[in-house]
Amino acid sequence: MLPENKIIRTEAREILKGRWGQAILVMFIYMAVVSVWSIPGSGKQPGDPFNPVIDLMFPAVSFVISGPLAFGIACFFLSFVRREQYEISSMFEGFKQFSRTFTAYFLMTLFTVLWALLLIVPGIIAALKYSQTFFVLRDNPQMSPQEAIRESIRLMDGYKMKYFLLGLSFIGWVLLGCLTLGIGLLWVMPYIETSLTVFYLRRTEAQ
Repeated sequence: MLPENKIIRTEAREILKGRWGQAILVMFIYMAVVSVWSIPGSGKQPGDPFNPVIDLMFPAVSFVISGPLAFGIACFFLSFVRREQYEISSMFEGFKQFSRTFTAYFLMTLFTVLWALLLIVPGIIAALKYSQTFFVLRDNPQMSPQEAIRESIRLMDGYKMKYFLLGLSFIGWVLLGCLTLGIGLLWVMPYIETSLTVFYLRRTEAQ
């Protein structure tokens, strides 16, 4: 049985104690890369005849790199939480398995969008079901993206609300981070990622 969410958050803070530096650096790099490719027209100049192309290119690149980056974040934080040997560069491991990580992200996004077409709530439930996919991919290199998604669904059976409430418990911290022009998020995001990683580890241990 999983511990209460407040215990998961406490464990995350203990793991981060004295080790915030690298976790913050990883999240800073991640947020910087995602931000650059998520802002339409970031690289265009006024009067540029290729503006429409650039407007399409940025979200396309953002979508393509999201899976490998998400996998890389899972790699880093799993090693970080387990106190294994790790490197900052592990956040880019997903690009070494591009086909596998992109396919997983594509399928997760597709299924979530299809469920969301019904109603918002089914879309949220779908996102919760698929939330462990990249952790599963990292811990099971022999698994295909489809198998990892199915394993995530299995792991989240009966635990979706607990995971949702865990994420929801950080809302205040996120708002506070936003009030500092986003600077505070550099501390909030590692706290969230560490907590979500602890959730995954405790869930797999509870099998």
